[in-house]
Amino acid sequence: VQLVESGGGRVQPGGTLRLSCVASGSIFSLNRMGWYRQAPGKQRELVATLTGDDTRTYADSVKDRFIISRGDVKYTMYLQMNSLKPEDTAVYFCHAAIRPAHDEPYYNDYWGQGTQVTVSL
Repeated sequence: VQLVESGGGRVQPGGTLRLSCVASGSIFSLNRMGWYRQAPGKQRELVATLTGDDTRTYADSVKDRFIISRGDVKYTMYLQMNSLKPEDTAVYFCHAAIRPAHDEPYYNDYWGQGTQVTVSL
């Protein structure tokens, strides 16, 4: 199983970016997907999650600014980031809970390699 993120970059405060994540490989079942971020010197933190029944959760710091959504292509997820602030600067990681085969009873955690988002003048 592979998760590949794209869409990071540098943007000015108040700007927008859209991150994409595509899961591929041996996927029997995908339970939920989400975005996490890690700023320099800080622990990785939850940004937003999306479950199979379309339940969305957001960190308080991004609520009303970020939108997590599912793509039309299977196993694709987006994070629309609006009104970006310097404190949003971090490496953003895609996460998915996946059963890779029918005989695997548990969902395993998979991570992408991360994409850098920098918000500055």
